[in-house]
Amino acid sequence: MIIDKNLTLKDKNKKVILYDVFHNNDFTKKPLVIFSHGYKGFKDWGAWDLVGEEFAKNNLFFVKFNFSHNGGTLKNPIDFPDLNAFGNNNYSYELDDLERILTYFKKSNSKNIDLNTIILIGHSRGGGSVLIKASENSLVKSVITWAGVSDFKIRFKENTLGWKDWKEKGVMYVENQRTKQSMPHFFQFYEDFKKNEDRFNIKSAVEKLKIPYLIIHGQKDVGVLPDEGKKLKSWNSTNELKLIESGDHTFSAKHPWKFDFLPKELKEVVLTTINFIKSNVEL
Repeated sequence: MIIDKNLTLKDKNKKVILYDVFHNNDFTKKPLVIFSHGYKGFKDWGAWDLVGEEFAKNNLFFVKFNFSHNGGTLKNPIDFPDLNAFGNNNYSYELDDLERILTYFKKSNSKNIDLNTIILIGHSRGGGSVLIKASENSLVKSVITWAGVSDFKIRFKENTLGWKDWKEKGVMYVENQRTKQSMPHFFQFYEDFKKNEDRFNIKSAVEKLKIPYLIIHGQKDVGVLPDEGKKLKSWNSTNELKLIESGDHTFSAKHPWKFDFLPKELKEVVLTTINFIKSNVEL
């Protein structure tokens, strides 16, 4: 198995994207699976490396990456040493990052990648981003969300006292309970959303999908409630929904993950995803 970590994707006047690849180097063309992390996430979080290995074992070419403004740096891609970048992140940057990744691999001419079979996976907030991108880019042949969000707008809590204070001060802070950092969100995040509100409508994106879409959600998820997964299912009659009975928001994984095996719930998520991919493509 080939595992290449912290590769760099550079574009003029844009922040570098760090990414990892997992695959069997047998020069057979494999479906390309691109994984997007969620809010306060990063490509090296928890058990994501073990997830990549599992996909590679099943003859898939797996890519995971850090969104360019997720708060990581080239020297330290784990956690959030660049809080200014984190505060300036927005949905436009994340969708542009996904497009950059897709464009890069489209031009790569790798003997290990089948460019006719590209799959997007997104966890949590990353789920919303991959759904919008899947509705926009015809290169994407199927999409899967793990604990995916169904609505970006409601998370801004418009016109509440907290939102008004954010607007007045231009920044609000959220504590990262694990790192104890006060993580900034500059008001540009909301302004960017309002400027692109129609594009960032997840419901509209799901309704437009004409490709296979699998929703996986934990029944015990308190970060993104299972009802959001059920909404995603309801918006397109061809969608498939899998509820993980004892699954929480990260399917029992945590950071750091000190074991060499996947937790039972995340293993179920991964195997369900792989079976879904295999049922929709010819391997």
